[in-house]
Amino acid sequence: MKTDDRAIRVREVRRQLARNGPARTRDFDGDFEYITLPERDCDLLRDLLIAEQARTVVEVGLAYGSSALAVGEALVSQGHAEPRHILIDPFQKDMWANTGWDLLCSAGLDLISTLVPERSSDAFPQLIAEGLVADAAFVDGSHVFHEVFLDLYYLRKVVKPGGLVILDDDDKPSVRTAVHYFEVNLGWTALPDPFAAGTWRRLGDDAGGGSVPRCRALRLPEVVSEPRSGDFLPF
Repeated sequence: MKTDDRAIRVREVRRQLARNGPARTRDFDGDFEYITLPERDCDLLRDLLIAEQARTVVEVGLAYGSSALAVGEALVSQGHAEPRHILIDPFQKDMWANTGWDLLCSAGLDLISTLVPERSSDAFPQLIAEGLVADAAFVDGSHVFHEVFLDLYYLRKVVKPGGLVILDDDDKPSVRTAVHYFEVNLGWTALPDPFAAGTWRRLGDDAGGGSVPRCRALRLPEVVSEPRSGDFLPF
């Protein structure tokens, strides 16, 4: 299948998902709308990965598949010989009834995608041992602080120097606090508002607080270095 045809097929599945929702959802009112990354944010994610010329992307959290379809569209739109998309989701079968994975398959993205049905804290060490190197990552897994921190710790070993780590739900204090460590102590740098045209949320659901884009992208340093223990800065 030609590059243009593959991208058109993915875009059509994306449009149908945004318009009609998934075939199956959990038994909660508005669950799809609450969980899924909105279509506009997915467009921005796709465009950012294309601008980065990303060939290999690792994603934490598949759920209903909206962000994964956007990542897949970015990968097949560029004409790379061997694009690769690694998805980590231990709950895809039991919690999400394989809805996200089935959508990827219907879009033809199973040809470039690998689903790892394990917790990210278990999956990443094995992927690192296998020598995985990614150009970028999209993180939308657990939002418990120590789980987010572990994802970022391992992604520092997986994403190439100068690559991108993109996060959903940056408005959540647990996510922002974990990210702040890597900004303050390891030189990760936030890109200037690549998601400014997307969804905005109040910080920590505080009605009196400021608002930020729900997604944020950070660039890793071009040179990897280990800080000394005495160099630690509170975050």
